Amino acid sequence: MQSKYDLLRSKKILSILDGDENFGEFETKEGKQSVTISMPYLSGPVICGISTTFGLVKNYGWSGGAQSRWSYLDDLLEYCIANNTANDLLCYLFNKSQFSEKLRGNSPAEIESMYQKIVSTVIEKINSELYFSGNELILIGKQFVIRQLNSIITVEAPIVKKIDREYIKDLSGRAMRDIEENNFDSAITKSRTLLEEVFCYVIERKGEEPSESGNIVKLYNQVKTLYTMHQDENTDKRINMLLSGLEKIITSISQMRNEGSDSHGVGAKRIRIAEHHARLFVNSALTIADFILAVENKGE
Repeated sequence: MQSKYDLLRSKKILSILDGDENFGEFETKEGKQSVTISMPYLSGPVICGISTTFGLVKNYGWSGGAQSRWSYLDDLLEYCIANNTANDLLCYLFNKSQFSEKLRGNSPAEIESMYQKIVSTVIEKINSELYFSGNELILIGKQFVIRQLNSIITVEAPIVKKIDREYIKDLSGRAMRDIEENNFDSAITKSRTLLEEVFCYVIERKGEEPSESGNIVKLYNQVKTLYTMHQDENTDKRINMLLSGLEKIITSISQMRNEGSDSHGVGAKRIRIAEHHARLFVNSALTIADFILAVENKGE
């Protein structure tokens, strides 16, 4: 059965989603700068990195044979539709954190205003393309839904994805399979994704919003604050030493994700990763994720 999300796979809509299309300028209230009304520009390597995060391993054709950016995005959307994660992909692309470079430097109120303006304009332009199919894209809560024009749709409250030890074992197991297939970059990407998802999960379990999706060091600091994991004089010094070590590991994984993984292009800082190092990263992420989950469970 064909999914309605397949309607988004036209070249025109994909070009909107990858940031190729812009729809004018947005002037700030002070008039100090203008912001282009468009989705964030996604380069080919960045789209390949997002693909790997969602489970579709993609390597950018640096030596030739690279696809068009919209074509990479089409492959990813097709994969997400088949795996019932198309809404997750759209939520990722439209997440406020993805617009940080475009909106940085403005006041919080103006950032929110510009963000809402861009999202509403982009959805309107997508709906201009969907109009003749008799459908429209709408956002209800945190769910992107494609419905028939003028129809009424009710969406059940989304079930928060439960992060448990089985989930941690599954994702780390897939990372280990990447290592067995000599895909060390993808294994490191999955390690970093595992930590980010666990941190966000335990933060949301406290009824809070993750501070900055994509920055696992900041997310970990938020977890420490919410779960009172700060090192202090009342905690055994050996425990404090372990917590200090955890922070160094998290920082290393974050930096390796930026400089050595498959989510970024080859550059001067890119590092060749050996198998034993990839195993160290995956096992370290597994240990940290399991520990943080235990901390959250302790409070139940």
